[in-house]
Amino acid sequence: VLGGSLGDTMDKINKYFGSTLAGIAIVIIFGAIIAMGIQDTGAATKITNFFIRIFRGKHLELAPSSAAFVMTLAVFGNISEVLTAPISAIIAKRKKITMALIAPLVCLGLTLTHGLVPTHPGILAVSIMFKANIGKVMVWGIIISFIAFVASYLISRPFLGREYIAPNPEFAAGYEEAPENAPLDQLYIKEEGTPSTFWSFMPLIVPLVLIAAGSLGTLGVKKGSTAYAVFNSLGNTTFALFVGVVLVALLVVGRKNKVLASARKSDASLSDKSSALEITMNSWVGRAMKTAIDPLIMIGMGGALGGILQDNAMVKQLGAMIVNLSVPAVIIPFVLAAVMMGATGSMTIAVMISASLVNPMMGALGLSPVVATLAIGCGSMVFWHVNCSGFWMMTSLFNLNTKQGLKYLTTLNALGGIIGFAVLCGASALGWV
Repeated sequence: VLGGSLGDTMDKINKYFGSTLAGIAIVIIFGAIIAMGIQDTGAATKITNFFIRIFRGKHLELAPSSAAFVMTLAVFGNISEVLTAPISAIIAKRKKITMALIAPLVCLGLTLTHGLVPTHPGILAVSIMFKANIGKVMVWGIIISFIAFVASYLISRPFLGREYIAPNPEFAAGYEEAPENAPLDQLYIKEEGTPSTFWSFMPLIVPLVLIAAGSLGTLGVKKGSTAYAVFNSLGNTTFALFVGVVLVALLVVGRKNKVLASARKSDASLSDKSSALEITMNSWVGRAMKTAIDPLIMIGMGGALGGILQDNAMVKQLGAMIVNLSVPAVIIPFVLAAVMMGATGSMTIAVMISASLVNPMMGALGLSPVVATLAIGCGSMVFWHVNCSGFWMMTSLFNLNTKQGLKYLTTLNALGGIIGFAVLCGASALGWV
């Protein structure tokens, strides 16, 4: 269709599929391993209890959504859905909060960080393609995500709680509604043998700090110097996520039996005599590989399709026509990503195809690589609907039907993406980004 021979097309698929995965496949796998550890050690529960304590038992719809926001800083979005679904159901049952309020906020929290923070493969691939400073993308991605989440919550809160939707009975079974003025300790999610709050956060936060500090540090030192080499190594995404893997593995120390019991629910190959090494190296890695295979295929195919489009003469001509439109340059990557998200149903594929279309225009558009990257990330949140696997996971896990999913999940994600884009435009106009 694009004018190339079948052989040339297959060669390009091989070329771009491999080159796309070469830089980010290990990042996805490391993120999935961290997720397995967060789940089996009980760190996810501890993080949620931290936010219950922060909100003093009030507005508890923000506890699982805040946990989703934090966990998705280092963990793939679909995995965070699975981790937060039981926690959300328990809180909903205990406080009689409608899932029409909890589910969209959880979804918004995880899609914001999934779309804008470059520990995730899509936005990381775009950052690499545009040669954007990953540390700046990460810092601004987190800032924009946080502002967009808070603003979306304040705008939507009066409308989300009007319809009562019960929590998923599979997760809420055995829990009773708490008294109206129940003390804080009665609201905590009970799980024995969990790590401390500090150590529960470390596998998620330390990689972010390393990436941000390393990438930003390279801006202030001479390229080729020893300091540059040190900062560049610290800011390497693969190294940072590997540190996260080491930290989550250390959470097994002192609680092997608890972790083993949890891991055996997902891995029948483990026995009562399985060692800590078997849990981390065999079970976690094996389950992580199974979890990561779908994202790896999507990213590879997205990169292949984007590479083919980027090389095509007709697409370059289309890009030249788009550049000549009388619209602000920053709108173009945002709209392209939104359209691609609506068409493909995958945030990762949408951002990669959009980036491939925008990349040849970068000089003419005059956008900074960081602004273009984040504009694409914001656009990928719009039109998140029924052709997205995450949509069906959310509706199933959080007990919503299709109509409710469109009403609550799709609309709030779109609102978050638009607000995030507005924040980006404002920061860019002030010269901050």
